[in-house]
Amino acid sequence: MNWSAHDAVAAHRDDGGAGELFGITELCREFGISLRAIRFYEDKGLLHPRRVNGTRVYTRRDRARLALILRAKAIGTPLAEIKHYLDLYGTHGEGRVQQMRYALQRTDAAIAELEAKRAHIDATLAELRVINETVRRGLADRR
Repeated sequence: MNWSAHDAVAAHRDDGGAGELFGITELCREFGISLRAIRFYEDKGLLHPRRVNGTRVYTRRDRARLALILRAKAIGTPLAEIKHYLDLYGTHGEGRVQQMRYALQRTDAAIAELEAKRAHIDATLAELRVINETVRRGLADRR
């Protein structure tokens, strides 16, 4: 029997998995990403779909991992760091505390770095405004 991803997911849902498996197309649509992006995350070891008759099916855990991957990418986190964070979780969530500590450490560092950049930007803007106003006055005096 040659099943589509939709058929494979539907069959597993009928077996009592009610809503716990997703096809690649469903995830692409839900998260607004391409098939290629999901396959890329698989190649990098971030996602581990099951295979049913050669068709990829994704669990709730895969879906949650994808959501975390995309959220972390949106704030500029490198893939290696995302993988490290996801791997801390463990098979059954035994590493959740380590995961939270790691997230806290990384977000504290990122906040401090961004605040320092913002202070530098504010100082630069203030200096540029002084220069700008000085030049405007110099031009106005020459009229």
